[in-house]
Amino acid sequence: MSDAAAALKEFKVTKKFFVGIDSDGCVFDTMGIKQRECFCPWTVACFGLQPVAEAARECRVFADLFSKTRGANRHKTLKRILSELLPNHPHVKQRGFKVPQLPHYFAWVDDPKSILSNDGLKKAIEAAKDPVVKKELEQGLDWSKKVNQAVTDIVKGIPPFPFVRESLEKIQPMADVIVVSATPGEALVREWQEHDIAKYVAVIAGQEMGTKAEHLEYATKGRYDKDHVLMVGDAPGDLKAAKANEALFYPIVPGKETESWKRFFNEAFDRFLKGRFAGSYERKLITEFENSLPGKPPWER
Repeated sequence: MSDAAAALKEFKVTKKFFVGIDSDGCVFDTMGIKQRECFCPWTVACFGLQPVAEAARECRVFADLFSKTRGANRHKTLKRILSELLPNHPHVKQRGFKVPQLPHYFAWVDDPKSILSNDGLKKAIEAAKDPVVKKELEQGLDWSKKVNQAVTDIVKGIPPFPFVRESLEKIQPMADVIVVSATPGEALVREWQEHDIAKYVAVIAGQEMGTKAEHLEYATKGRYDKDHVLMVGDAPGDLKAAKANEALFYPIVPGKETESWKRFFNEAFDRFLKGRFAGSYERKLITEFENSLPGKPPWER
C-alpha cells in the first residue's frame, strides 16, 4: 500500500476502545440518490445500454442497494451487472440485446493486485501495452470519473440519519473513531464537513487508502484489546472487513436505518463498552441484517 494510507498507519491511539464507521448508506442516506441519479444514468450512457435502460436500472438498484453486494466497490458491482445480472434479466433476453462485455477491464477488477480506484485505473492504463486493453480500461475510468462528477453536482444537503450525530457525540469521549469507506476520499471529506461531523473522527479513510479491511488493519492491529474494536456498517463488505480483523460488527439495517441508529445510541454502544456485545447479542443483530439482503434478484425468485 502506498503512502496514501499513512494517516491510518500513523494513527495515534488515545482511548481503550475503537469504532470504525462506514459513510454512504450508513451515516448518510445517500446511496439511493447516488445509485439512481448518478451511477444509473452514466452506466447506461457509457456502455450503450439505452435499449435496455430500465433493466439496467433494476440491476443497478438491486446490486448496490438491496442485495448481498450492497456497498461493494463500484468496479466489482459494474462487472457483476454487465457480466451476470443484466445478461440474465428477462427484459434483456426478450429483446435479444447483447450486453457489452469488457474482458480486459473485468480481469483488472478480478486481479487481487489491482487497486480499485481511479488512481489504480490510471496506473493500469499507463502500464497497458495492448490498445484493446487500454481502451477498455479507459472506458471504465471515463465512467467512474463521470459518476464522481455527477455525485459532486447532485448529492448535496443530505443530512445524517437521525441518532447519528447523537451517537458520534456519545462515542467520541469513550473511543477512537475513524471513517471506513470505499467512497472516494474527496466526497467523504466534503460530506462530513458539510454537516459538521468531521470533528468527531480522527481519520476519514476512503478508497485511496485501501480496502475497508485494510483500513481496520492499519488502524487497529496490535493496538486494542480483544472485543474493543467495533465496525458499524450497512453492507456485507463491512461485516467481512470486521471479521477479517476479528472485530465486532454492528449493522445498520437497510430500510431500518433510523431504528438501527436509535438502538445503537440507546443500547448497543453501552453493551460494547461493558463487554456485553459479543456473543448472542451480536449474532442476533447479524442474522437480522443478513436476512434483509437476498442473494438473488426478484426476477429470479
